[in-house]
Formats: sequence, C-alpha cells, structure tokens
Amino acid sequence: MTHLSFKCGWVALMGPPNAGKSTLLNAGIGQKVAIVSPRPQTTRNRITGILSEKDAQVIFMDTPGIHQLRGKMNRMMLQTAWQAMEGADVLGVILDADLYARKPEYLEKDIAPLTAPVAAETRPVFVIANKVDLLGDKSRLLPLLERLSGIWPGAGIFPVSALKGEGVSGFMAAVKKVLPEGEAQFPEGMLSTLPMRFMAAEIIREKLFMTLRQELPYSTAVDIEAWEEDAERGHVTIHAVIYVGKSTHKAMVIGHAGRNIKQVGQAARKDIIELLDRKVHLELWVKVKENWIEDASFLHSLGLGAQ
Repeated sequence: MTHLSFKCGWVALMGPPNAGKSTLLNAGIGQKVAIVSPRPQTTRNRITGILSEKDAQVIFMDTPGIHQLRGKMNRMMLQTAWQAMEGADVLGVILDADLYARKPEYLEKDIAPLTAPVAAETRPVFVIANKVDLLGDKSRLLPLLERLSGIWPGAGIFPVSALKGEGVSGFMAAVKKVLPEGEAQFPEGMLSTLPMRFMAAEIIREKLFMTLRQELPYSTAVDIEAWEEDAERGHVTIHAVIYVGKSTHKAMVIGHAGRNIKQVGQAARKDIIELLDRKVHLELWVKVKENWIEDASFLHSLGLGAQ
C-alpha cells in the first residue's frame, strides 16, 4: 500500500468542549468511532480514528475539550488533550462558529488556553469553524473568520458543518497535502486503535446520554467488568457497570420500573452487535461510588490520564 508519494501522519483535534470534535472525526473517516452527544465533555479519553486511502493514511486524535474547570478528572482530561497535541504532525482547532457568531464575547475566554500555544506552532495548523449549518444569516460568519485569521495568522481556516458533511472534504484534502511522507502505520481496514471493550463501554455511555439527556449526572462512568466470548456459538456475554456519584443518581439512571436502564441496554446491545458482528448478551448494573471523579486510581482504571 506504499509508494514514493504516500503520506501518513497524526492530526490532533482540539478545542473547547462541545465544539463538535467527535462529529468531525466521524465525518472525516466516514465511520462512527467516537461517541457524540449534545452535552459538553462527552469525550474523556483520547479517541483515535484512522482513514486509509490509496495515497495517504490520516490518523486523527479526538481529545477532551480544552477548558478551565477544576478537579482531578478534569486535570486528567486536559493532560490527555495536551499529550495528543505534543505527538501530532498537524493541529486542528475546532470551534463552534454558530456560538461565536451569536456571542462573539465568548470566543476570547473559551480559546484562552489555546491562543498562545497554537500561535507559537511551527507545525501546520487548521482552524475549523464548525456548525455553520446552524447559522441562519451566513453574513455573520465573515467577522468571525476575520477575527480567527488575526488570532492565528497563517492557519488554514475552514467553515464546515461536520454534522451535515459540508466543507469536510476540503478540510481533509488540505490535511493530506501537509502530512509528512511515510508508510502507513496501521493496516488498511483498521478504523481505530481502541480496544473493543473500551468501544463497548463508550457505546453504553452514549446511550446513557441519549436516554437521560440533560438529566444524566456528569459523574457517570461505564466500566466493563467481564467479557466472555463463546467462539463455538459466536456469542459474547458482556457485564458492564454504570458508576454514579450518588444514590439519587442511581435511581435516575435505572428509571421508574427500570425503564431507563432497559432502554439503554436495548439501544447499546444493538450497536455492540453491529460493532462485533456477533450475538451479544449485555448485562448492566448501576453502582454508587461516591466522589469517584477525584479518585486517581479509579480514574486510571477507566483509562483516563497519560497514555
């Protein structure tokens, strides 16, 4: 799959929470790898997605949102994001164009942690003004694009709608042009470096977001306690625990007469079957673990922090 002009490189997708980094990653590789939700800080770990084409392999790193929140879990999430930036060949800064077109005063504060580090970069930088499909009046976009050009002169700026796929191909073509020449680092059919157990846990977490929406407590995590494969029957049994911080949160996740947890389980099982291409028996439990977001060893067991 290699020849003299083949290119391969790592692209770090960074930006404030809820800018659409995971949606852009999925759109860029044409497959769902990262979970998506309307809630900020959906991505807690570094998610890697791989696009393999005849002339290039683009390896994307979707990172937790860059923010200024306190707490041990938030510090670990930031560590993950900055670590991805260090290992990248190309930087992509994703911003919510609709938000900053409507409320330009938010921009400076939201990008403050990124402004100086990105401005000092010698590596190729792209600024992706995402969610342009939400802009009723497209003329409001121009002042934002001019402002971004002033903050990061020399960066390539792309208005896109990752959700609708608008402008994504132009961004991808620009990324491929600046990748270093080199052989592919992963097999052609490989879409992600993530273990199946991790992806199954992420699917369950996504279904929690989708089922409970704004009611879902921030302090909710999913851990796969057991994964039993029966090769003869082509069957996988998965035991997953949903951790919450308070007993009231447990009742919320389970729902009246178990309605919520049943809905989560059914939706997650369907996606996991598609992921694994085999029969799946999924068992879900909800456990209370108070203040787990400040428990370093537990956070590391979930895969957060340095990799």
